[in-house]
Amino acid sequence: MQDTLTPDTSMPTTAWSDQPAEVALPQLMEEQGGRLYRLSLKLCKDAHDAEDLVQEIFLIAWKKWHQFKGDAEPTTWLYTIAARACARRRRKRAGEPQTIESLSELLPVPGEEIPDIASLHQGPLEDQLRRETREAVEQAIARLPVHFRMPLILKEIVELPISDVAAILGLKKATVKTRLHRARLLLRRELVKKLPLRRAPRPGHSRQLCFDLLAAKQDALDRDVPFQVNEADLCSRCAALLATLDLTRDTCQSLGEGELPSELHQALTVAFQGAESSSS
Repeated sequence: MQDTLTPDTSMPTTAWSDQPAEVALPQLMEEQGGRLYRLSLKLCKDAHDAEDLVQEIFLIAWKKWHQFKGDAEPTTWLYTIAARACARRRRKRAGEPQTIESLSELLPVPGEEIPDIASLHQGPLEDQLRRETREAVEQAIARLPVHFRMPLILKEIVELPISDVAAILGLKKATVKTRLHRARLLLRRELVKKLPLRRAPRPGHSRQLCFDLLAAKQDALDRDVPFQVNEADLCSRCAALLATLDLTRDTCQSLGEGELPSELHQALTVAFQGAESSSS
């Protein structure tokens, strides 16, 4: 079940801009700190560097809080700072992949066997398979070219809407969707490698219908709405494909769960107190 991230509705966006930094930033740290830390882990691949990045993001936000005018959600503003901070650090790194396969290359190849999703609910195997699929997704995210990785992390791990991801990255929504669709299929392909297979009958409809169903499923994921489909329209292959896309999304969402490490939380609290003292 998708639980799309939304800003704190107890305070209107315009009211955020009326708050001083010493009120707003600690609250944003409590609400978004854990997800920012996990975003940073996926980009830095090192816990120490991720902690440094989170501190950098919040200290920049503190210094620039007077620039927040309330014309966007505070989460969008904060993640825009995060994306720019990540981009600055990225320039110092080399060896990242630059390309990803086309959509057609990432589609499942017709064969006699398909992933057995039911195996994820079979007692002793369940925990092991879920650990392995999670690891496969994490490794696939780390191998993504960063211009595919950032939209994926912001949409599927941080759970921001497409419009916010586009605004944060300075991209058209259509570009974000294209990159997301390819990234999802690549992650799905790696996840499927960890699942047992089962034999499947030949499909009773055209391959074009499978493509159409996949496009409709991707659109539903983009819009965070349930995918409405008549079960009779699904062959076993299409059903497995859509189910593994759901499993990929759920695995990504689980990667965003958790709190700030206690030492990082304390360091940020001290940094906020120091910034407040120096500005008073």
